[in-house]
Amino acid sequence: MISVVLGTRPEIVKMAPVIKELEKRDMDYFVVHTGQHYSYNLDKVFFENFKLENPKYNLEVGSGTHGKQTGEILKRIEKVLINERPEIVLVEGDTNTVLASALAASKLHIKVGHIESGLRSFWRGMPEEINRVLTDHVSDLLFAPTDIAKRNLADEGITEGVYLVGNTIVDSLEFTLKKIKKIEKEFILLTLHREENADNPEKLRNIIRGAEKVSEYFDVPVIYPIHPRTEKNLKNFGIKYNKKFIKLIEPMNYFDFLSYLKSCKIVLTDSGGVQEEACILKIPCVTLRDNTERPETINIGANILAGSNPEKILESAIKMSDADKRWENPYGKNVGKKIVDIVQKL
Repeated sequence: MISVVLGTRPEIVKMAPVIKELEKRDMDYFVVHTGQHYSYNLDKVFFENFKLENPKYNLEVGSGTHGKQTGEILKRIEKVLINERPEIVLVEGDTNTVLASALAASKLHIKVGHIESGLRSFWRGMPEEINRVLTDHVSDLLFAPTDIAKRNLADEGITEGVYLVGNTIVDSLEFTLKKIKKIEKEFILLTLHREENADNPEKLRNIIRGAEKVSEYFDVPVIYPIHPRTEKNLKNFGIKYNKKFIKLIEPMNYFDFLSYLKSCKIVLTDSGGVQEEACILKIPCVTLRDNTERPETINIGANILAGSNPEKILESAIKMSDADKRWENPYGKNVGKKIVDIVQKL
């Protein structure tokens, strides 16, 4: 029996190809949703979009500090795993859900398969970096998306059970692109939610100024589906923005967001997933961070690091606006099938 554990919307998106493949082969599996992401009800639309059955378990953990959230997931998922006794637990990415589930399974002597293993930003100030490193070191099967990720694992002494498979986001995009519509207007897209940016008044203010400069230079609006955390902090920090340049809109479901991403001139983002999606969709990307765990996107010319300096953000946007979009997709194809092939064989 296989347990698939997820807890956030990006995990649903990236686990969907694996779940659909397990379903297609009529394999014995069940899905656990930890409820890490805000509202489970909001997540239901993601299951519906990808035509997935609702999870067998919802742990309803909710938000909290990293320690509290990780501890609650660990405590609650342990009970499920003791009751179900799966042979392997599959997790994806770098969230508190991933770390807690991997630890619980490992201590119960249940095999752990980590999808998207080997990613490294080499900055421990990012909570996700700690989650992904620790998860890799307790996993039995490590599904690396790129050669770089595989080398990162080898550099840490992890060579057994490592499989180079690509990234499941490719499969998810192939499924969703048939269902999205193009937005018929010129704009630049902004996504901003990471705690190192959203919780830092100086960085947040500088990024907003940078986005305004980009809008003014290109004479098109910057559209920002605002993240609740960032919206709260803009008010708390007293940060004003020029409505002529930045248009705030409500958060979107995944299909609508992809419509905007596929249609934009450039994307400004601090999201790891958006860096991948923009790369695959051939949309120039400016990353509002000083590091990235997706260096392959930079190596092929699809992405650039801009940090939070307003002038650097503008300079990076101008540079990426002239990018040659003929870069190759570095993330493979049929990744969900490859992962399930390996799990089934073992």
